[in-house]
This record gives sequence, structure tokens and C-alpha cells, in this order.
Amino acid sequence: MPSERPVGVVTRGTTNPNRLRRCDRWLLGPEAARLRRAGPDPVVVDLGYGASPVTTVELAARLRTLRPDVRVVGVEIDPERVAAARPLEGPGLRFVRGGFEVPVPGGGRPLVVRAFNVLRQYDEAEVPAAWAAVVDRLAPGGLLVDGTCDEVGRLAAWVAVTADGPGSLTLSWRLRGLERPGVVAERLPKALIHRNVPGEGVHALLTALDDAFARQSALASFGMRQRFVAAVRAVRDAGWPVLGGPSRWRLGELTVAWDAVAPGGSATTGGDAGHQGP
Repeated sequence: MPSERPVGVVTRGTTNPNRLRRCDRWLLGPEAARLRRAGPDPVVVDLGYGASPVTTVELAARLRTLRPDVRVVGVEIDPERVAAARPLEGPGLRFVRGGFEVPVPGGGRPLVVRAFNVLRQYDEAEVPAAWAAVVDRLAPGGLLVDGTCDEVGRLAAWVAVTADGPGSLTLSWRLRGLERPGVVAERLPKALIHRNVPGEGVHALLTALDDAFARQSALASFGMRQRFVAAVRAVRDAGWPVLGGPSRWRLGELTVAWDAVAPGGSATTGGDAGHQGP
């Protein structure tokens, strides 16, 4: 269902191989159940894949390890990028022109829409409408992943959005050589990038992580993974609503409930948000 006038603007298009591996790993980890319980031939959209379709091709290959019948659609608003990608099409992999209206060849609704480094160039005030437009196109039980990462995918952050609204924020780091977790602040999604200031939940979270990481410096001799896991455990024990457990933390990944970091929310302590996880 190609759109005559795609909704949105052309992105800068920067991309690199393996740049979105952290999000893909999360889709195949905590979100695997969503893919498993979907009906036949679930559709996953890579929205705004950029100047190169490499991350879309990688997404298809990774998802097929879990769902061989998955259909992956790369959606780009720039017709030249779509034309350049089409020679790579094959069974279960298509490229089409479009934007936030999320066109799917042959109709149907996507189970997952991955939109990385797309909303970064928009105003913060435009984010809710973009989320709503994409979510309106999702299949029942569908998921929008709105994220941002650095040029080579060593730092990443994304928001999981469903029909019920944003549900969680995931932060992901390459642990080797990590100086402090707070460096991920520069890669926060658009909904939060300007909220890393005192009084906001995301600022309080990153401050708590940095403080806990510093207190666990003695564990550095055992490896960065042990130090990071101990820091996340300390933040969780302080009351932050951490979702998931050590198996994700060891990957350099932390997910928290959205309510704890939502713009304008209380940021006095993580304890008010409750205690979740193992």
C-alpha cells in the first residue's frame, strides 16, 4: 500500500553494518515471546533505514533464526534509497517508499516497527504524534521501538511503545572500556534527550547509575561485566523499577519502566517507582 505522499522528512541517512545489533538482540531476547506467539508470516518494519539497507538485511537474517517465516520490510522516504535497496529483495524481504504511515506491501499490519535514528532530527513536541501514527498501524499486540545509537552501535537507547503508550526505556553499552554509564546520555531518544537535567527522571537514573558504578570500582579487577552488574543491582535495590535480570545486565543492557523516566515525572528517588525484577 504505497503512499502518494509519505509522512515525514528525509533523514541524514547515516548507517553502518552491525550498528543496530543491540536492539536486534533485545528483540530476540526479552521480546522473543511477542514474535513466537504471532500468527503466520509476521511483518517487521525497519522504518527509515538510511542510505544503506544493510541494517534491514541484518534484521531479517537475525529474526529468521527465531521466525523463519518473518517478512521484513524496509521503509524509506527517499525514493533513491529505495531504488538502491531493491536489488537485495528476496523471499521475505522488501523495500518500499514511505514514512510514518508505515506502508506494507499487500496490506497488513506490522507486528514490530523498528525506527532508529529517525526522530532524532524532529522537535521533541513532534514525538507523540509520530508515535501515535506508527502505533495506529501496528497489528494487535504490536510494538514500536524508537531508538538512537552512536555511529558504530556501541551506545544505544530505545523506548518500547505499544497501544498502551510507552512502556520501557532500554539503555545498552559496550562494556569494554566503559568509563561511566552516563555517557549514554548523548544517545537518548528524542523524547528524553533534552530531559537529562536535574529534576527529570532520566537524569536521576543516569546519576544513580554513575554513582553506583563508581562505588563498584573495586570490582574492575574482575572485569567490567562484574562491575556493571553490581552497579545495576545496586540501582535496582535502591528502588528503581529495573525490568529483567543479570542475564541482560551482563550484556551491557538495562531496561527500566517508562514511568520512572517519563518527561516531567518525579525524580527525587527511584524508590517511588516500585521494585520489579528478580
